[in-house]
Amino acid sequence: MNSIFAISLATAAIAAVVILIARFRINPFIVLFSISILLALIAGMPADKVVGSFEAGAGHVLGHVGTVIALGTMLGKMLAESGGADRIVLTISTLSGRRHVDWAMMLIGLLVGLPVFFEVGFVLLIPLAFVLADRTQTPLLRVALPMGAALSITHALIPPHPAALLALSAYHADIGKTILLGIAIGTPIAVIAGPVFGRFASARVIPEGVNPLAKQFVSSKPPEDLPGFGITVFTVLSPVILMLAGSMADRVAAPHTTFSNILHFIGNTDIALLLATVLSFYVLGHARGFSRETVLRFTNECLGPTALIMLLLGAGGGFGRVLVDSGVSRSITDTALGAHVPLLVLAWMLAAIVRVACGSSTVAMATASGIVAPILARSTGVSAELMVLVTGAGSVAFGPMNDAGFWQLKEYLGLTVPQTLKTWSVLETLIAVCGLVFCMIASIFVH
Repeated sequence: MNSIFAISLATAAIAAVVILIARFRINPFIVLFSISILLALIAGMPADKVVGSFEAGAGHVLGHVGTVIALGTMLGKMLAESGGADRIVLTISTLSGRRHVDWAMMLIGLLVGLPVFFEVGFVLLIPLAFVLADRTQTPLLRVALPMGAALSITHALIPPHPAALLALSAYHADIGKTILLGIAIGTPIAVIAGPVFGRFASARVIPEGVNPLAKQFVSSKPPEDLPGFGITVFTVLSPVILMLAGSMADRVAAPHTTFSNILHFIGNTDIALLLATVLSFYVLGHARGFSRETVLRFTNECLGPTALIMLLLGAGGGFGRVLVDSGVSRSITDTALGAHVPLLVLAWMLAAIVRVACGSSTVAMATASGIVAPILARSTGVSAELMVLVTGAGSVAFGPMNDAGFWQLKEYLGLTVPQTLKTWSVLETLIAVCGLVFCMIASIFVH
């Protein structure tokens, strides 16, 4: 396939996705599915193989990430219902003091954001941000923006988030090394995009009118009997601890021994999250006085909102697979190799483009990693772990209006659209640019 034709076709497909979703407000899943089929047919792919290609891509993504989404959502639900999130907030904010409440919310976002999606973590923590802002007489944006920045960073850069896991699988990166690099790179980015930018933005952007949501949350009282801080944090971090143990299995034990195999098993993403979720059923459920029926109700009702997320993930995987099977991806990768574009920059750019196209950072990461992974397989001297991180950084770029998080933050914080663009969109772009810069610097030392 001619490279100019392939690039033009991919560009037209992405532009069509942007216009159909942002301008005509068509369901993103329908758009991604339809554009994938149309792209494959125009590229000359046999009609009898088009749907099968999309299904294979969607099935590959959902086969792995569906379990992660379900378990992570259940864990987040138990954290919310038990008062565990309240305990984390109250403890850290007490330690930080009134003047540093924005730094406290950043740390809270980093901790609570590990097992849950951005949307879930935001809904989980925003009532606490309202309460903290009211009690400490701090501008809401100064409290909420660092929290949002931390949630966005954990979503994009640090496994076990499904987005990072998709890229990690595509690039065949080491999960333990990715987690450590993600923490090392993500923490300073959280500081820059969180407390530093939050203080700058809150002094210049003032929400208009009275926020009814803030009034509602501030008037409500938190649970009086909260779970312990230590056990709550341990439950949240347990899947990460298990994954790190699995990653280091062959370093602490002889390969293929019983002990090594056990560590690899419990360090598997699905198993680690399963064990953490079951632990939460007891620690944050039964031990808190919830009956089995109540825990069952929590875990059932929390899965409903994940349906669209799963569909979009599958559609993003199907779109990426169609690009590969139709030959479009191969032509683009050959052109990129010929142009000698640094792989880290290429992955970042593709993720940013898809982010604007469909709004979802998870879909952007899945699609971009699917396109770039074949190039990485043919290249040397590039860290697969840094590829995961730089793709994640690009996947949050621009905070576009076709991202559900844009409207979620706008409504909860009582902002206008221009104010949301000045705050949230700038914050997300700051995360993306800093991520690219830091990964490029790290590539000097990490191979």
